[in-house]
Amino acid sequence: MKVGIITISDRAAAGEYEDHGGPALAAAATGYGWKVEAEALVPDEVEAIRGAIRSFEAQGCGLILTTGGTGIAGRDVTPEAIRGIMRVEVPGFGEAMRMKSMVTVPNAILSRGLAAVVGSALVIALPGKPAGAVECLAHVQGAVEHGVKLAQRQPTSC
Repeated sequence: MKVGIITISDRAAAGEYEDHGGPALAAAATGYGWKVEAEALVPDEVEAIRGAIRSFEAQGCGLILTTGGTGIAGRDVTPEAIRGIMRVEVPGFGEAMRMKSMVTVPNAILSRGLAAVVGSALVIALPGKPAGAVECLAHVQGAVEHGVKLAQRQPTSC
């Protein structure tokens, strides 16, 4: 399975600090046996996020993981960016990530992580903290491959 990873961070995109979320997700994805084909670092801007997602989907990434921009701060726009280009939202992913994370991190309820189908790719929006992103991915990992297969199915006509 081809994977694209997008880190969404104003400060990392500006070079103010090193991105740790993208590499952490890449290591996790590789550990699941998935092939990381593309990586990007973009600022918290709707069009930049959408452009990276569309680019990775066009390159054949069946799974696109984003890290960052899922909170409730003013610049956290990842859910809005994804919802503006999605075909369908998959609410169970966000629900599971929040429910399981809240067991150890009460503030996980503030996360707006989600999953959606964009084109023929499954996009999963994960928290910005590397440990949180990897943990949330682990919470839903069991459904990812089947979700990617379903996202890639073409509609049939009568």
